[in-house]
Amino acid sequence: MVQNKEAVEVRPSRNWDEALEKESWIAPSIDIYETADDYFLTAFLPGVTKENVKIKLEDGNLVIMGRVDYDSLMNRKYILKEMEVGNFYRRFKISDSIDESKVDAKLENGTLNVKLPKHERVKPKTIEIK
Repeated sequence: MVQNKEAVEVRPSRNWDEALEKESWIAPSIDIYETADDYFLTAFLPGVTKENVKIKLEDGNLVIMGRVDYDSLMNRKYILKEMEVGNFYRRFKISDSIDESKVDAKLENGTLNVKLPKHERVKPKTIEIK
């Protein structure tokens, strides 16, 4: 079957700012824990690809955004719908004890892992006795 390319309408995806205004955003489930050297944040972002995650450090906040294929999800003919549909958004106030230059993030199987290293000045130190 040959499709008439002119008849196929390709709608450009919304940019982040437009999506913030026009699409639904929900808070992802988050776990945060710490070790002596780092804080770790785990966010559950089902349906989000690496290309559709945005992490920002701004004004003392860590902002996590993840976009799903919103239009496709909203236009499904649901038989049963128990899951909330939306993009993901969370903002956390972070302290100045985090070394922002060394923050690292990875996304695997819908799980975002963010490593927030502590500054050397706030890590526990053992004092040698002379």
